Formats: sequence, C-alpha cells, structure tokens
Amino acid sequence: MPGIIGRKIGMTSIFSAEGKAMPCTVIEAGPCVVTQIKTQDRDGYDAVQLGFGDRKDKNTPAALKGHFKKAKTEPKEKLVEFQGMEGLSLGDSIEVGIFEEGEYVSIAGTSKGKGFQGVVKRHGFGGVGQATHGQHNRLRAPGSIGAASYPARVFKGMRMGGQMGNERVKMENLQVLKVLADKNLLIVKGSIPGHKGSIVEIEK
Repeated sequence: MPGIIGRKIGMTSIFSAEGKAMPCTVIEAGPCVVTQIKTQDRDGYDAVQLGFGDRKDKNTPAALKGHFKKAKTEPKEKLVEFQGMEGLSLGDSIEVGIFEEGEYVSIAGTSKGKGFQGVVKRHGFGGVGQATHGQHNRLRAPGSIGAASYPARVFKGMRMGGQMGNERVKMENLQVLKVLADKNLLIVKGSIPGHKGSIVEIEK
C-alpha cells in the first residue's frame, strides 16, 4: 500500500463542523526520500524504500553511507518499504500531499513500554474483591491459576503478570481530519501507537 513515514508530535483536539470537540493526533509526515527501488526481476518483489529523518554522518555505517550516496541523499534515520508506489525514481521526494482530508489510513508504530505489570493492569482482572477475612494483601493478586498435582504445570498462554507494551501495533481506519502541506503535518482522528517523537508508518 502507498504510504509515508512520520513522527508523532502529540495530541490535541479540534472542533467539527457541528461544534463537537474531536481528539486527534498531530504527525509530522515526510518529506521522505526514495532510497531504493526493488523490482520483481532483481529482488523477487516490487517495493519502494523510503527514508525519513536526518542521521548524523558519524553514526552511519559505511555500507549505509554508500546506500544513501547512490540515492544522492543525506543519511536517513528510518528506512521503510512500501508497495504499490510505481513511477518513482531514486532521490524522489514524497510529501504529505499524497493524503486527502476525509480519507482513512492505517498507522503502525511501537507502543509505549510499560515494564513489568500485574494482571489487573495487563489483563483487566478485577482482583480478589472485598478486603475481608484476612485478605490484607491480595486485592490485585491473580488468584488461582488452575493447576494441581495434575497437570503439575502452568499451561502456556496463561494470563499472568509480565512485560507490557513496547510492541509493534497497527491501528486501522483512522480518519484524516486535516492535511497541512506547507508544514508537513497530518492530523488524524483519535490516538496512534507510540510516545511523542516516535517514528510511525502511515499507509493508505
């Protein structure tokens, strides 16, 4: 699918034509540079690799320096492949103008890391309930996990405490509310994955 790479700026709200406040996310989308074109004959599939964001030359491996030099561009922070974008050449610039107000997009990114969390926050458990009859420290405990002398083990997939967040998340059907082409800004309805300043991929 055609798309672009962007950076999450933050959330705000705007008013609709009916005067209703709508939560929305502001994204710095592009400009992106075409750094590689993959073809069916050479690579086995058709795709376009886009680069976004500036990267310091001293932090760029030598192999990547040659990769960017071939595309006649400066080193880029993030590289992502998109399909369905024909007719482009190395070094071409893709800007936020490829999107239109009112259309729906999919946005993928890495969710915020929450660290090690218990079952109440991670899975929505209700806890043990009333703090009576000596239950002084069990309010947010998982309770029984169902195992006894048989099967004498915990089944895989059991909902328990553990690492939460820091995963790739893709949200679909987010409506584009505004496209500010002069500022490379895209405003979409609702929230998107990741913290402020994180890199996201936007697809039509």
